[in-house]
Amino acid sequence: MGHTALVDLDIYLLKTVGLQIETEPWEGRRSLPPFLRNQYEFYHTTILGRPMLVMLDIHPGEKTPGVIRKHFDQVKKNWNLDPIYVTRSVPSYVRGRLIHQKIPFIVPNKQMYLPDIGVDLRERNTTARISQVITKPAPSTQAVVLYALLNKNDHVFNPSALADRLDYSPMTLSRAFDELESLEWGRIRKEGRERVLYFERDKRQLWESARDLLSSPIKKRFHVWPPIEQYGLRSGLTALSRYSMLAEPVDLELALGQKEWNKLKQVEKVETFPLQERKSGNVTIEVWNYDPRLLSDSGEVDRLSLYLSLRDEKDERVEAALRKMIGNIEW
Repeated sequence: MGHTALVDLDIYLLKTVGLQIETEPWEGRRSLPPFLRNQYEFYHTTILGRPMLVMLDIHPGEKTPGVIRKHFDQVKKNWNLDPIYVTRSVPSYVRGRLIHQKIPFIVPNKQMYLPDIGVDLRERNTTARISQVITKPAPSTQAVVLYALLNKNDHVFNPSALADRLDYSPMTLSRAFDELESLEWGRIRKEGRERVLYFERDKRQLWESARDLLSSPIKKRFHVWPPIEQYGLRSGLTALSRYSMLAEPVDLELALGQKEWNKLKQVEKVETFPLQERKSGNVTIEVWNYDPRLLSDSGEVDRLSLYLSLRDEKDERVEAALRKMIGNIEW
């Protein structure tokens, strides 16, 4: 496989960005652990004047992005070279996870992602371009994809209809559409004068491909006093207790959009203080990057946003409750 894959790589770089590279076997491979030598072929090369180490996957499709990340770290720990993961075949959703792990990679004739030098070239481009790499979708983009996942009726979306539903301008949603297509989560087509967005994958596949790049919706989090309960939606562990068998916490947690939080401060005389300054009976406020009410028709925030807000919790009970909550979704 090695020689053929290297030829594909050379042709791809020459065709897309006019780079003629030379690769040569990397002598340092001899000092690597046997399991790495059995998984990759190693070649030294230079791209755009930068010395790099090609890690050519001998057994594509057998490693998760997390495993590849560990292999990268092990190589970089002892050698002052920037590795590039090269493989002849990898699904687009796995490429998304490689981007989330910030792993530079090249799939000849498909995609080249080299974030340190600002290169992101994709198969749909008829001419190569060097552009800003999308590693974190905008809040509006995240709101659109979550709305599509939670919506049981619509399968095709246009900016004007979504603008009314999600409280974003048509221009903001048009940019969100561009990001969704760039991330290969959705496709755009023209219907008359308007662009419409549709999703080729089923909802479970879309969630699994997008999940690792989506962010926690929480912009800031703090306590308020005196307690308030008439604003926002139940969030955090309070909401998770409604979606699972987890015991409800003592302190109420509420999520608000920025506009609702601004309105609350005008109407109520509340004092805010840091999370570590806890007092009995307080309320925890989460101000979100998007209005949680846009994605929920109940008193709790939606399940997908809740998962994103809690997935970094290091509590086995919370992790188990989150897995069960997502597993119970009827896609």
